[in-house]
Amino acid sequence: MDYGLRKIATFVEETHIEGGKAADRPVRFVVVAAVLRNPWAGRGFVEDLRPEILAIAPLLGAELTRRLVEIMPADRVEAYGKAASVGTNGEIEHASGLIHTLRFGNLFREAVGGTAYLSFTNTRNAPGALLSLPMIHKSETGKRSHFLTANFQIPDAPAADEILVAIGAADNSRAHPRLADRFQDMEEMKRDREIA
Repeated sequence: MDYGLRKIATFVEETHIEGGKAADRPVRFVVVAAVLRNPWAGRGFVEDLRPEILAIAPLLGAELTRRLVEIMPADRVEAYGKAASVGTNGEIEHASGLIHTLRFGNLFREAVGGTAYLSFTNTRNAPGALLSLPMIHKSETGKRSHFLTANFQIPDAPAADEILVAIGAADNSRAHPRLADRFQDMEEMKRDREIA
């Protein structure tokens, strides 16, 4: 099916030193982003987005997932997330529609053995905007060491009538995580309430 795919861009980042100290092993991010025609652009307010979501999201999810795991094998993925940005002539709901469906996210989640939801952003931007793709641990949602953000940009996207959709993964935590996990905070706060 031709769903108006214009380009795919891939970003790989490795951090070797953070805070002046070498990481035990480099932290690697991979982001794969697709730029496609907004199927709802120019149609006015569209009440039912579902037909286009069902037609496009599974194809897009499969293609982005295939490309990402070619670069970072599934067994290396520790954290993951997704992002979508609509151009200035679209609604944020258009960007959201393509990533907030299990027909998109489950393909990535299952491919890398994840059980957690995919952390996300959905925004409206002009071409070349710096975009953020947040990530969390693929199975331990309270593991703060894996609260990560990949930043990337595509100079000519999204155009006014386009949507940019991306998935991202990391093969490690932050280089030197020193924050307690969310669950440790919860236990400490529970004890504090019991003492008070």
